[in-house]
This record gives sequence, structure tokens and C-alpha cells, in this order.
Amino acid sequence: MAVLGPRKAKHLLRRSCFHYNKITLDYFATLTPTQAVEELAQEPTLFWEQPYDWKPNNATGIADDFWLNDPFTSADDFPDGQFRKRAIVSAWWWYNSLKQNCLKHKLIFFLHTTFTVSKDNGAGLSSHFYDHLRLLDVYAYGSLKTLAQKISFDNSMLLFLDNTTNNKNNPNENYAREFLELFTILKGPQAGVGNYTNYTEEDIQETAKIFSGIKINPLRNTVDPETGIPTGYINTSQHNTDSKTFSSAFSNTTIAGGTTAEDIQTELETYVDMVFSQPETAKAYCRKLYRFFVKSEWNQEVEDDIIAPLANQLIASNFSLLDITKTLLSSQHFFDEDDSNSSDEIVGSIIKNPIQLLSEMIQLLNISLPNPEASYTPSPVSYNDDQINFFKFYYNFCYFAYFPGAGINPFSPDSVAGYPGNYQSPSFDRSWFSSNTIISRYKLIESFISGKNKINAPNTNIWAQFDAVDYVENSDIFTLPSDANTLVNDLAELLYCESIDEDRIQYFMSVLNDLNPTYWNTAWFQYLQTGNDVQVRIRLEALFNKMLNAAEFQLM
Repeated sequence: MAVLGPRKAKHLLRRSCFHYNKITLDYFATLTPTQAVEELAQEPTLFWEQPYDWKPNNATGIADDFWLNDPFTSADDFPDGQFRKRAIVSAWWWYNSLKQNCLKHKLIFFLHTTFTVSKDNGAGLSSHFYDHLRLLDVYAYGSLKTLAQKISFDNSMLLFLDNTTNNKNNPNENYAREFLELFTILKGPQAGVGNYTNYTEEDIQETAKIFSGIKINPLRNTVDPETGIPTGYINTSQHNTDSKTFSSAFSNTTIAGGTTAEDIQTELETYVDMVFSQPETAKAYCRKLYRFFVKSEWNQEVEDDIIAPLANQLIASNFSLLDITKTLLSSQHFFDEDDSNSSDEIVGSIIKNPIQLLSEMIQLLNISLPNPEASYTPSPVSYNDDQINFFKFYYNFCYFAYFPGAGINPFSPDSVAGYPGNYQSPSFDRSWFSSNTIISRYKLIESFISGKNKINAPNTNIWAQFDAVDYVENSDIFTLPSDANTLVNDLAELLYCESIDEDRIQYFMSVLNDLNPTYWNTAWFQYLQTGNDVQVRIRLEALFNKMLNAAEFQLM
């Protein structure tokens, strides 16, 4: 099997991870697709072990910096700064995803878009969100079917979709509806009033009875023995113990009602088995996976030759998400090599979401961030400037400037359906790039070049800066920095999905030469001789601004 080479290695790294750099690209270019995917599928290292609050309010008199350390600690003991603490948990996850190239981080985000909660809109306290993310981490390399069982006891999910209020005498169908409509089998085409191809309204009502009596536990002292993660619990007195009979969509299956916690757990598992025994459930997941990793739209040939076999593999593997992802990412189809159709290119067919754009920019340009890494130590803890400055970078700049301007609140989509880029037909990923988001995306590189927030708070320090002159002079990306043509080509080959043509090369070179074909060469050697970088800095910063804001860099 042939090795990937740079073009296919870039494609794989972009789609399977949130970033790459020159060293990573050069290494993966020497691997075959199978070797590369196997390496990406290794268990990641947790560089930053646990979130901590660098700015605890301590209104209760309890030091709450490492407020998540004890799984049995009541979240209510630490009510202060919950919005900030949830943002810190998302910063912890993002930082660890930035530290290495690993498929698991992308799969965690895929699961977030599949079993959606919104951390800032009804999903509970920061401890609930932390436990939710850890649950997704456990099953990113595990079984989708098992996750569908476990997430029904997740405190964030119980709150977000109101199932904690779902009782036998006062049913709440919100979670039951979304479990079928969004999380598992999906509707299918409308078959009639209150009747979809894959289930009926009566099936939603029966599903709500299955899930009745499952309650949140804010004390976090009910712990799943398989995952070690705090969960909700079953209140047997509020569970509907009647038998539940489903429609012909589920072969008129009847599930006996349980009366004890153990029997109710078995009842729920039997229900999940029923839903996952339908072929459409596996196909629904494979379509989502294809849209996430490959392309937002496809034809019947792809449905028959790619989606259907993946669904069969998913069923045969007991719904192993990792197995089908590895199959897809190592396939000829993923690299667009299974046909000669030039109208359905896969490479470069997706617009980057804001997290991808930020992460790639940081890694490709070798931008150094303040280091937040800290392990749990007994309070009081003293934080150094580097740790504090990381939160200033993430919380003040990324979280309150770049992300909202770019159209995302990480882990807080506006809808239970997720982010429009993942589900909204016909735009899908094109939703990320619009008149509302373009300024934030284009101001991102300007902010890194200046070290100042150019998005919504001019001249505010962002605690991270890109030095274009140092980057060109000292990185191993550029084979001949004094030559404008070579410099532009080297940078384009690193940044873009495809090689650019001569017209684009000349366009970018004009930034360096300004109509004088020898200007850049002379300016570069004068800089090397004198150390005065004013002229080359002006040109290089303009070049990076143009090349990172070009259409080619918005694609993956």
C-alpha cells in the first residue's frame, strides 16, 4: 500500500484532528493510510489533567479552585462563577485537543453534535458539564449503543431535555422525542399526521414511559461502576411500571415495566436494544459520520456503496464508533481515489468550523500559548503568570471575542439539533462562513500578528503573538526565504488543501515584491546584514494576512 504523501496526509490530519504542523505533516506523509489511522486512533495523553478555576470567588469560604476533584462533592457547594467554570472546562478540553494529533478529540466533538446538550443553556452546573464531557470521552472509542443507555442517566442531559421532571403521573416527552428524532433512528420521511417512517407519536409516548423516574443527582454520589462517572438515579416510585407497547415500526414490541431499580435498568436496556436493532439507526449514525468527516452531500451511489456497508459493519461491531471511523478514514473513497469523477471532490470540500480554524492557525504558525498545565494539589494553590495568562487568552479573547463573532459557543449550540453547520440543509458547513462571521474569521490572524484583540476590543492584549519574521527565518518550512516564489510556494503547500496555480502565486508574490521582482530578495538580505526588520516585517505580515484569509485556507 502506497504512503500518503503530503497532500493526502494534510487531508487526513485536517479531517481527523483539529490541527497539524509541518513536523506532523512530514511524518504522516511517510505512512500508509492504515498505519496513519491506527496511529491517530491511539489513546491521547491528558497533558492538563484537570480543570481549575484561576479566579475562584470563594463566597462560601471554601477554596474551589480544583472544584471538580472530588466526585462526591455537591456542585451546590460551589455556586459562584458557574458560567466561568463551564468555560474553563471547555478550555481544558480544547487545550488537550491542541497538544497532540488524536482522532479521539474529533470523535468527542462528533458525539457532542450527535447527543447534544448546551452547557450554558439548561445543562446544569459546571460539574454536570465536566461529567458529560468525560462520558463522551469514554465512549468516543466505544459503543454508540452503550452510550445511548448511559447518556440517559447523564445529569446534564437529564436537565437539558427535562427528563428529570418526567414522572409516571406527569409525563414529559421532551427527551423521548429527541432520543428518537435526533439522537438515534431519526424520523425518516413523513408518513402521515403523527406518523413518521421510523416511528410514530405513540412510540414517543411509550418511550417517555420507559425514561420516567430517572432523576438528576446534584450531589454526584451516584457513580456508574463501569465508567466511574457520577450519574443520575432511578426513583422507582415515579417510574411508570406498565408494559410499553410500540408500533409496527418496532414490530409491535411490548416491553414489560420494571418495579425495582434493577428491573427498570433492564427495561431501558431492552428498549435501547429494540431501537438499535432497526437498520435505520445504524444508517442514521453513518450518514452523520459521513457528513462530519467527508462531505455534507452525497448521491445514491455513495449511499449504496459507502453508507450501507458502514452501517452493516456498525451493527456487526456492536456499534463501535471507532471501528467504522477507521474504515472510513482509511478508504479510497475518503481520499477521493475510488472514481474519476472530477465534480465530487472530497479534498477541500468542507468549510472549517471556528474551532478548526483557530486550532490550525495556532499550530501551523507555531504560536506559543501560555501554559495552563497543573495537576491537583491541596488548596490554597498559587498560580503563576503563565497559568493566569492562558485564561486571559482563552476566556477574554477566544471565548468572548473570536468564538461569538465566528458563530459558535463551544459546547453550547443554540438548538438541541446542534450547530447549523452540522445539520442545517442545504447550507451545512457553509453556515460557518457568512456576512455575520467573516469579520471575526478575518480578524483572527490580524489579532495574532499584533498580539491585540482586533475583533471587538482593539488594543487589548490577547497574551499570544505571531512573529512573522522569526517564523520565516527560523522554521524549517521555508527552503529559500530570500526567494519570493519559493517562500509563497512553501507556505501554500503547508496551508492549503491543494497546490495553487501560477496566477495565485503571482498574486501573493506581489505582496512581497510590490511590482519590483527583486525587491524582496534585496530586502531580505539587507535584514540579515543589518538586523533591521522593519521592511521585511511589513511585507511578511501583509503576506500572512492575505494567505490565511484567502479562500483556500477556509477549506479543509
